[in-house]
Amino acid sequence: MLDVKFIRENLELVERSAKEKGYKINIQEILDLDDTRKTELSVVEDLRQKRNEVAGKMKGGKPDQELINAGKAIKLELAEKEANLSETEEKLKALIKTVPNIIFDDVPLGGEEDSVEIKHWGENHQTGVDHLDYAVSRDWVDFERGAKVAGAKFYYLKGELALLENALLQYGISKVLEHGFTFMTVPDMVSSRVLEGCGFNPRTSDQSDEYYIEGEDLAMIATAEMPLTGYHMDEIIDEDKLPLLYAGYSACFRKEAGTYGKYTRGLFRVHQFNKLEMYIFCLPEQSKELHEKILAIEEEIWQGLGIPYHVVNIAAGDLGAPAAKKYDMEYWSPVNQKYQEITSCSNCTNFQAQAVNCRVRRKDGTIEFVHTLNGTAIPLARALVVLLENYATEGGKLKVPEVLRPYLGGKSEI
Repeated sequence: MLDVKFIRENLELVERSAKEKGYKINIQEILDLDDTRKTELSVVEDLRQKRNEVAGKMKGGKPDQELINAGKAIKLELAEKEANLSETEEKLKALIKTVPNIIFDDVPLGGEEDSVEIKHWGENHQTGVDHLDYAVSRDWVDFERGAKVAGAKFYYLKGELALLENALLQYGISKVLEHGFTFMTVPDMVSSRVLEGCGFNPRTSDQSDEYYIEGEDLAMIATAEMPLTGYHMDEIIDEDKLPLLYAGYSACFRKEAGTYGKYTRGLFRVHQFNKLEMYIFCLPEQSKELHEKILAIEEEIWQGLGIPYHVVNIAAGDLGAPAAKKYDMEYWSPVNQKYQEITSCSNCTNFQAQAVNCRVRRKDGTIEFVHTLNGTAIPLARALVVLLENYATEGGKLKVPEVLRPYLGGKSEI
């Protein structure tokens, strides 16, 4: 979330970024409510001072009735004014949450179609197999029984495909460890504060993607980014400890709301999948360089798998609320003859850190908010789609990329 002081001092920038991202906000309502908050806070602070003065006069002897009555009147008025202030602060906080992060100057303007390719790698294959038909024919995936026990778009992975998923995970872990990340498993549920702190505010109510736990202040996570964002919540980190690099492995749960018209076949878009996610807490001056580092790691992972891809600088209208800039890596699908998203990485600057109150203490003693970044190392279900499309052979076997063979007992095909 943005600081109201920043919003007030950068009205044009905030309004322009929100408009480019496709968010409708009322800046004047926020400023008016902040003015009300300041007035009410002044009244509350004045009453608190009077309460303390009266309390001081009551010490050291029996107070007269007039002083007691004055104390009671102040107490009642203070309770009323504090309640008003609390209500105003909650309204202001709710409004500020609707304001998205500022976009960087090099973010393309426009919608999804205006995103810009900045690089590509590999030779695009022209033939491939349908991953779902192939996996079903090998008895490697079972959507029917998944639907029977949990509903549509849930599934079982079986046999060698489940082992291939594990090989992908082990390969991904080895790569992030090489680059200094600490591997972590994370909670599969987070509180509403953490969820909101991540900044996943849908543009419309029908786009909410999370599964909520009835009767609990908990939601199932859509990505390990969520619990990792909350890992240093309400903490102050010493400057010399940054950057902190984490790689979280988790199950991910998504309603996949608002995906009408998008490619959803088989394992490509499901309600539950496993994912290895990179996450960084860093100094503000480090975040742009580290954004490029995350992208480079993603490219290294997929080049190792031999998968052709291109990298896209995402246009403002396709950015979520937290990101100041985002890269998508899209692999070439030989089946659909087009690029399809496989990973992404975002620089969220201090947007998430302000919401979860994560700060850095500089060497000179000053304190400010850290920057946070996130990037997908390997989304495992979708990665299986990629491998099945690209490595199925005419003889019915699946060729195993060389980098995965150590995790499959040295097998070159399965």
